[in-house]
Amino acid sequence: MEALRQDDPRRFGPYTVLARLRETASAVQYLAHVAASQDAVVITAARPELAALPAFRRRFQAEADTADRLTGDWTPPQPAGADDTPDDAADDTPNTAADESPDEDLLWTAGPYVPALTLAEAIGTTGPLPERAVRILGAGIAETLSRVHATGAVLQGLAPRTVLLAGDGPRLTAFGPLGAAAAAEARPGGQLSVRLGYLTPEQVAGEEPGPASDLFVLGLLLAYAATGTTPLADGPAAEGAERIARTAPELGAVPEELRDLVARCLAKSPADRPSAGTVAAELALEGAAGMAKGGWLPEALAAAVAEQGARAREAVASGRPIDGPVPASSEGPAEGPADTPVGAPVDAAPEGPVDTPPSEPADTPPGAPADAPAPAAAEPLPTAAPLPLPLPDTQTAQFGNLGRQAPRTDRPTTQLSVPPELTGHPAAPAAAAPTPAALPAGPAGPAGPASAMPGGVPAVPPPMVPPVPLPVPAGRAVSSVRSSSPDTNRRTLLIGLAAGAAGLVVGGGGALALGGGDSGSTDDPKPAPGHSGPTVAGLPPQPRWVYTLPAAEEAPLTAAVWNDRLLVLTGRSGATAVDLHTGRRAWDNADAAEGSTALPAGKNLCFVATPSGFLWLSPKDGKTAHRVEHADLSAGTPKLSAPEIVGSSGPVVWFTGSEKVTVKAPPPKKGKKRGKDKQVVRAYLFAYDIVRREQLWRAPVPAGRGPGTPVHRLIAVRRDDLVVRQSPATLAPGDVRAAKGKAVFRSFDRRTGKALWTKQFGTVAPDAAALGDDRGLLYAAVGDDLQAFETPAGKPKWTLNGTGGTPYGTPVATGAVLHTTNRNQEVGAVERETGRLRWRRSTEAAIGTAAPAVTLSTTGRTLLAADGSQVTAFAAEDGRRLWKFQDIGAQDPKGPTVTAPYRVLTTGRTAVVQRGRIFYAFPVA
Repeated sequence: MEALRQDDPRRFGPYTVLARLRETASAVQYLAHVAASQDAVVITAARPELAALPAFRRRFQAEADTADRLTGDWTPPQPAGADDTPDDAADDTPNTAADESPDEDLLWTAGPYVPALTLAEAIGTTGPLPERAVRILGAGIAETLSRVHATGAVLQGLAPRTVLLAGDGPRLTAFGPLGAAAAAEARPGGQLSVRLGYLTPEQVAGEEPGPASDLFVLGLLLAYAATGTTPLADGPAAEGAERIARTAPELGAVPEELRDLVARCLAKSPADRPSAGTVAAELALEGAAGMAKGGWLPEALAAAVAEQGARAREAVASGRPIDGPVPASSEGPAEGPADTPVGAPVDAAPEGPVDTPPSEPADTPPGAPADAPAPAAAEPLPTAAPLPLPLPDTQTAQFGNLGRQAPRTDRPTTQLSVPPELTGHPAAPAAAAPTPAALPAGPAGPAGPASAMPGGVPAVPPPMVPPVPLPVPAGRAVSSVRSSSPDTNRRTLLIGLAAGAAGLVVGGGGALALGGGDSGSTDDPKPAPGHSGPTVAGLPPQPRWVYTLPAAEEAPLTAAVWNDRLLVLTGRSGATAVDLHTGRRAWDNADAAEGSTALPAGKNLCFVATPSGFLWLSPKDGKTAHRVEHADLSAGTPKLSAPEIVGSSGPVVWFTGSEKVTVKAPPPKKGKKRGKDKQVVRAYLFAYDIVRREQLWRAPVPAGRGPGTPVHRLIAVRRDDLVVRQSPATLAPGDVRAAKGKAVFRSFDRRTGKALWTKQFGTVAPDAAALGDDRGLLYAAVGDDLQAFETPAGKPKWTLNGTGGTPYGTPVATGAVLHTTNRNQEVGAVERETGRLRWRRSTEAAIGTAAPAVTLSTTGRTLLAADGSQVTAFAAEDGRRLWKFQDIGAQDPKGPTVTAPYRVLTTGRTAVVQRGRIFYAFPVA
C-alpha cells in the first residue's frame, strides 16, 4: 500500500480513493471507500492507455464476468455515471483533473477489500512457506480449479502475483490471461499485445491449453511456495522452452511429503497430471477451509496482513488519502519481482518471436541471472484472429459462455487484436531489451503487480454467512465496467468478490458450490432482472448437515428416506441410518448386508430387501424385528430365487422372482420309451404387502435370459393397473427376436395381478426412457424426440422434437406438467396434454453420455437435476436457475477421483444430495 500519485484518479463513481494497493500489467488497484460507510473497497482500474482499446475492454469485461460467475450472480443496481455521483459521497480531497472530468472513459470494477499479501510478496518477506501453509494454499486453489474444470473451461490465471494470502485463506485474483499477464501494452493500429507469465509443455508444442495446463502451473506455484524458487528456471533464457518441454524439474528442495504430488503436476504429458480434485484431496482431505481453521499463515505474515488491515481502517476512518500525494510516475509498475514466463524467452514461442518494443524488457524465466544475455532481435508475430465479443450475460453462472470445451485462449506471447476494420498495421519489430531480474528478486515493493480483479475469489473462504452488500448510496452502482459501445457505455456490472460473501465452501468433505442463479426465459438471450433473496443468487443454501461414511466403508448400494425421519443406507456390510434432522449416525444393522431396497413399512418399521430375505427393522435402534426367507414369501414357490425389486406404492412392493422346476416327461406311447424330465425356469411378478407381510398375488412373466431372475422396471402405477417393462439385458434370445428392436410393455391388474395387455408403442426402443402417468398416457423417448402415446391403444398424442444425438431421459410428471431431461444437459417443462413447451433450461454441465436425473421437491416447487458433475436447482414453475452444487470429486487422500454421479432424494423441505460416501442435506422450497 502506498500514497497516491498526482495523476491517480481521486474518485470512481461514489468512491473516494485513499491509496494505491498494487499494480498489474493491465490495471492499478486502489483502496477506496464511500462516505456513508466505514467499509473499505478495492477499485481495479484499467490502465488508461489500454482501456482505450476495444479489444482490451472486451477482454477486461469477459474476465470480470468470469470472476462474477465464480462467486455467484449479483443483481446489478441502476446505472450510475460519474456525472450522477451522489453529493453525500463527496469529501475534501484536493481537486485534480481526474476529479473534474467525467469517468465515462474509465474502466473499473469494485469489490470488498480484504487485507492480504500476494504470494510473491509473502515469499519475498519471509521466504518459503511452512508445509502446512503450502498444503492449505494448494488445496484452496485446487478446489476452485476443480469447479472451473468441471465445466470444460481453463482458468489461466495463476501466478505468484495473482494469488493472495489473507488471514482466513488464499484467494484467486485473476480469471484469464489478461489478469495474469506478465506484460500488456497498446500497439500502433489499436492492437493489444499481451504476454503470459507461465508456459506449459503443451503450449511450447503449439497446442491449446486445457485443464491439465492449470495443474502444471499449480505445480510450479507449489514448488515456489515451498522453496522460494521456481522449477525449470535455472539456465540460459534462450533454452527456457526446451527445459519446459523436455527437462525434468529439480525438486530436491521441495518437502518430501509434497514432492511426489508436485512432480505429478509437472508431468510433461497432460494425461499424466492429476485432476484438481485429486490434488485438493491429497493436500487437505478435510478441505482447505477446515485445515485453515485457527490460522494458517506464519506469524510474520499474519502480522503483516494485520498491519495492512489496520492502515486501511485508519485511512477509511479519516477519509483522507494516505500520506498525501507523491509525484506522478511515468515508469509504469513499481519495481518488484515480475511474473515472467518460466523458461520462455521472447524467441521461444512456437509460432515465431515476439514483437517486443525497445523500452520493454524481454520475458525471462524466473531464476535466470539478471545479466543473462538478451536474445537476438525478434520478428513480428502474425496478427492473431479477432477477439470475439463476450456472449451476452444472462445473469447465470454460465461457464458455458466460456465454451464447453477448452476455450481458444491467447497463445503465449501473441497478440489480442481488434477487428480488422479497427486495426492498423502491426508495429514494426524491435530489438529485445535487457532481461529483467529473476523471480523472485527479494521483498516485493508495496505496489508490485497483483490482481486485475478486486478483492479476490476466496479459494479458502470463511464459513458461509449472508452477504453484506457494499454501501450503495440511494440507488447508485457500486462498481461498473464501462462498455466501449455508445449504446451501453452507462451500463454497470457489479462484481461480487467479497471474501466470505461468496461462500464457496458449503459443507464438510471439501465441498464446493458452483454459482448459477438466473431468471427469465431461455428463449430470450437478454439479461433478465435478478431476484433478491436471503442467499447469494446462484449459490446453494448452506447445508443443514453433511454426513460422510467412514473411510473403511464402501459407498452405499442404495439410499432411501424413512418417513421423513431417517436416511437409510444399505451397503455390503449392512444398513446404516442417519438422523435426517441432525445428520448423525443413528444405528447400524449387519443383518441387512447387500440390501437392495429400503422402504417404510408403516409408521413403526423399516423394510429392507436383502439377498437372503426380507427384513423389518426397528427405526429406533435398527434391530431386526421380523425376517421372512425367500422360500416363505410365496406358498406356491418354495424354491424362489433372490427377488428383484420392481417398485412400490404405499404398503405394496412389486418384485420378480424365479424358480427352477422339474417338468416330467409325458407318458410314453405304447411301444415307446419314456422321455426325460426337463429343468425349466419359471418367473413371476409378485405383489407383496410389507405392512401385513403377506403376498397379494403372483402373475407369470417371461423367464428371460439365463438362470437369474428377470429384471423389470416399473413404468406406471395407476388406480386400477400397473405397467412394467423388462430390462433388455435379461430378455431371452427368442423375446429379443420377437420384439424386433422395440420395447414390450405389460399391464397387470393391481388388485388381482391379471395380465391386461402386452403392447409395443411406436418405435420405442427396449432401453429408451419411458414413464407412464395416472391419466393413461405413456411418455417415451423415440430417437431424438419425446412422444406421448395413449394406452393401451398406442395412438400418438404429441411429439416434442429434440436435437440430433441428444435423446431424452426419464421425465417426471406432476399436475398438468411433465418435466423433461435430455442428453444435451437440458431440463424443461411441457404440458402433459398438448406437449406445448413451457420452458427449457441448460444445466450448463459438459455434455455426457446420459441425461440428468430429475427430481421434484415434495412441494413441487423445485426441480433438481443431477448428473456426473453437479446438481442444479431450478424453479419448477418458470425454470429460473436457482443454484448449482459441486463437490471437489475426491474423498480419499491417495485414492481415486470419485466418478460416481450425484443422486438426489427429497423429503419435506430437504433435498439430500449424495456423491459416493458423502451426503449433503440442503433446504429447498
